[in-house]
Amino acid sequence: MNDRVKDAAALYWAVRTHQQSKQSEAGKSDAGLRGAVTGGAQMNGFVDLVREVIIGCGIPSKCIFEKTHVELPGYYRPEKKWDLLVVHKGVLGAAIELKSQCGPSFGNNFNNRVEEAIGSATDLWTAYREGRLGCAIKPWLGYLFLLEDCSESSAPVSVREPHFKVDEVFRGASYKQRYAIFCRRLVLERLYDASCFLTANFSNDTVTVSAPDPALSYELFVASLRGQMVALVAL
Repeated sequence: MNDRVKDAAALYWAVRTHQQSKQSEAGKSDAGLRGAVTGGAQMNGFVDLVREVIIGCGIPSKCIFEKTHVELPGYYRPEKKWDLLVVHKGVLGAAIELKSQCGPSFGNNFNNRVEEAIGSATDLWTAYREGRLGCAIKPWLGYLFLLEDCSESSAPVSVREPHFKVDEVFRGASYKQRYAIFCRRLVLERLYDASCFLTANFSNDTVTVSAPDPALSYELFVASLRGQMVALVAL
């Protein structure tokens, strides 16, 4: 499985690089290298891995949705698109987000990712409470994040405290450490049932993938997902 995860990360980098090259050739540019991440498909390797896990639990492929038919009702908004959904016999089994970030700009993007993940989960669980998503089984919410492992993401980051002190755990923490804290707390606060945090170093035509926090490993992530899929099949 480690080789499969490494291949998924390599595909991510290849697609990202290809999209950025295409935009450059076309004379287009997005601020902050955003052109490399606006074309989609970067996380397809990870989507395929998760899909295989779900099918391996007995869920038909027709019950797995990505790219299309991925909207779920919200509470604070009409609907939100998720990266991958499992809807089996009219029951929402899982909703999964697969996100990533590469350099060189990590600051604003980190805050955006945090706000997006918290907001999406809060919206979904409130809609679930209000009966918008059925109640045959509690949905499983998953969050998988891939971060480029580089000098910029590993360097200590200062904090600003003009009025009040920040949580000490963030003091001197790099963006890599901040993302690990963020992913752990998503599960601690029960916003997501499981979270996976991976880092990937892309250098010298080689890809090295790591899980900085064992509690956020890919293996634990899919183990939790399998448990939900087995319960879904048993309904």
